[in-house]
Amino acid sequence: MAMRSALTDSDRDRDVRRYKDVFGRFCTGVTAVTSVAAGQPVGFACQSFSALSLDPQLAMLSVQRSSTTWPRIREVGRFAVSFLAADHEEVALALARRGGDKFAGLSWSESSAGHPIPDGVLAYVDCRLANELDGGDHLIVVAAVEEMTVVREAEPLLFFRGEFKKVS
Repeated sequence: MAMRSALTDSDRDRDVRRYKDVFGRFCTGVTAVTSVAAGQPVGFACQSFSALSLDPQLAMLSVQRSSTTWPRIREVGRFAVSFLAADHEEVALALARRGGDKFAGLSWSESSAGHPIPDGVLAYVDCRLANELDGGDHLIVVAAVEEMTVVREAEPLLFFRGEFKKVS
């Protein structure tokens, strides 16, 4: 870590660009993380999500420390992660916005646990917050999977090299 602090701002910027360039070549799926806080739907788009454990059934996601939505979901302690389909780019963009009503204009229903689920997702998992770990400028969230539902068969919405992509 001492070497990192010796970097100039210009070196750090170049290092960040290189990091994004290299890791951007790993294709990820796009998800919607949603809950209800103070009677209102809340959520954000997330592309850092994966299965973690079969026994017990756990998933994990990565959340920016600067997120204003995650603290509201953390307080509730329960949330859904919906797997977005190729035709959900507008849903991802709406949930990626900062501030305002991210659900305005979105069609959604509730999971059996009461979490907002955008219409037409591929699948979703209802989760309970199990643990939160330090991940630098992100938080690593470990989620206990409580219920899983497949909604439809379709192509996924992908994120690659800083853009949404569809399976060709």
